[in-house]
Amino acid sequence: MIKVAKFGGSSVANAGQFKKVRDIVKADPDRRYVVVSASGKRFAGDNKLTDLLLLVNAHIEYHVDCTALLKDIEQRFVDIRDELGLKYPIEEKFEEFSSVIKSLSPEYIVSRGEFFTAQLMAEYLNMPFLDASDVIVFHHDGTVDMERTQTHVREAVARLGGFVLPGFYGSTVDGTVKLFQRGGGDISGAILARCIDATVYENWTDVSGFMAADPGIVDKPRSIHRITFDEMRELSYMGASVLQEEAIFPVREVGIPIQIKNTNDPEAMGTVIRETASEHEREHLITGIAGKKDFMAVHVQKAHMSNAIGFIRRALAVFERYGVSVEHIPTGVDSFGIVVSGSDVKDTIYSIVSDLQQELKPDSINVVDELALISVVGRNMSRRAGTSGRIFGVLGEAGINIRMITQSSQEISIILGVNNDDFSRAIRVIYDKFVEGEMVTADGASA
Repeated sequence: MIKVAKFGGSSVANAGQFKKVRDIVKADPDRRYVVVSASGKRFAGDNKLTDLLLLVNAHIEYHVDCTALLKDIEQRFVDIRDELGLKYPIEEKFEEFSSVIKSLSPEYIVSRGEFFTAQLMAEYLNMPFLDASDVIVFHHDGTVDMERTQTHVREAVARLGGFVLPGFYGSTVDGTVKLFQRGGGDISGAILARCIDATVYENWTDVSGFMAADPGIVDKPRSIHRITFDEMRELSYMGASVLQEEAIFPVREVGIPIQIKNTNDPEAMGTVIRETASEHEREHLITGIAGKKDFMAVHVQKAHMSNAIGFIRRALAVFERYGVSVEHIPTGVDSFGIVVSGSDVKDTIYSIVSDLQQELKPDSINVVDELALISVVGRNMSRRAGTSGRIFGVLGEAGINIRMITQSSQEISIILGVNNDDFSRAIRVIYDKFVEGEMVTADGASA
C-alpha cells in the first residue's frame, strides 16, 4: 500500500504534536509521503503561524516595523527545534529570509510557515525534504498544471523514495511562489496522492472525522465512519467540514479514498470518504444533518407565470447584477422563491426588490428573513419510502413550521427551511428520531 499522510496545523503546533506525528508515521511503513501545514495554535487564544505571516505582510504594506513580530515567529520554530534536539539552523535561515523580506512577494512570505515547519519535520522523521515549489506547478490563472506536477512528483519519488512536502503552495512555471486558497494544505496532499497513485489519502487533524450533527447542538453526536463524496459535499456546503472541499476532486477523479483521522486519538476509526459506500447489512437511514442560519427568501408571484418564457432567468439576472450567489430556487405554478444568504444582500435587498419590480412586473413580492436551512443527508433515504413525510411529521409534532422544502436531484439530501428560532430544536428533533437509533437493511427495511 501507498499512503499519503497530511497533517494539519494543529497536528504540528508544537514539539509535543511533532512527537505524535512521528509515532503515527513510524507505526506504519506505508506512510512514506508526509505533507504538513504551518504550525497552528498551541492553545486557546494563540495565533496560527499563517495568520502571523499575513500580519507581517500587512506591516510591510503600511510601513510598520515588523522586527518584533518576525522574532516571535522565529522563536516558535526555535522552541520546536530545541525541544526535539534537532540541528536545523533556523536562526541562520530565518535571518536570511528576514533580511530581504521587503523584496519578497506576499505569497512567498506566507509560504514560509509551511516551508520551515516541513524542514523541521523532515529532520525529525529522518526523511528527505521536498520543496513544494519544485514540484507543484501552477498555471498563471491559478489552476494546477497536473501534467507537469505529476511528472515532477514522480521524478522526486524515483530520486528520493519517501519525503516530507510542505503544503499550501507551489510555483508557476517561471518559479514564482503561488499559494492555494486558505486550507490549501489539504489540496496539496490530495494532489500528491493522485500523482503517486496512492492507495489512500490520510488527512490527520484534531477531530475524529465527521460528526452526524454539530456537537454544539446535539450532545455527543455519533461519528460517521463511512460517507460518500456526494454526501460529504452536501454536509460540507452547510458548514459541517473538517476538510477543504476542493481537496476531494484530485483524488475522487481517480478513485482514491480519503480517511479523516485524529492526531490526538490515532486509534479512533475516523471517517472514510469514497465514491460509493461499502455494502453493509445495516446502515443508518440518515448519514448526517447540517445547517446554517440567517438566510433570506424573496418570493415572487405572478399569474400565468408558467407560460412566460425566461421569467425566472430575468429574476436571476437581477441577483447576478448585484453579485449575489443564489442558494435555492423553490418553485410553484405561478410563483417561485429565491433563497440567498442574508449577509450577501444586507446592503442591497431594497435595491434588488425594486429592480425585480421593474423587470418582472409581478403581482407581489414578499421578503422573508431570519430563515435557517437544514440539510438532511443520507444515501439510504431514496431506498426507504416515506422518509420525507416522516421527517415533516416529526417536525410538525414538535410544533416546528417548515417554510421551504427542496430535494437534491440525486435524492441524497432534503433541505428544509425553518425560522432561525427553531433551527437548533429542529436539528435535535430529526437527530433523535432518525440518526441516533434508526437503521436500515440492504433492502431499505427498518432494522
